[in-house]
Amino acid sequence: MINDANRNGSEWLATAGLRPTRQRVALAALLVGDGNDRHVTAESLFASVRDAGESVSLATVYNTLRAFCDAGLMQEITVDGAKSYFDTNTHDHPHFFWEDDRVLTDAPAEQLQISQLPDVPAGAEIAKVDVVIRLRRT
Repeated sequence: MINDANRNGSEWLATAGLRPTRQRVALAALLVGDGNDRHVTAESLFASVRDAGESVSLATVYNTLRAFCDAGLMQEITVDGAKSYFDTNTHDHPHFFWEDDRVLTDAPAEQLQISQLPDVPAGAEIAKVDVVIRLRRT
């Protein structure tokens, strides 16, 4: 019997034409099964899938997150040049990075105003602008 989270995960995979393997469905169910967007690291998703009783390697989690990004289901946000977070909300929007907890959350996009970007070098174009606002609790 398939539960709602697995069904939602399978439907999410189908929107991108990804084959619903057992591992993909398990990870997709955790990411979008309840209909909410998520910000995860490979390590946090690995811990969640293990807590759910699934047998999935960390390498499989990394490879699956890459496949989800390549298929347009997620976007990767790099913080500190080395740590990647993966977001199920693929629309352009800013993020808060909570330094104390090392957690990434959405920032209100309607409040962000970028009035001008610098000129790009000849032969280049802006592919994307990522806005990560680093916060520290006082």
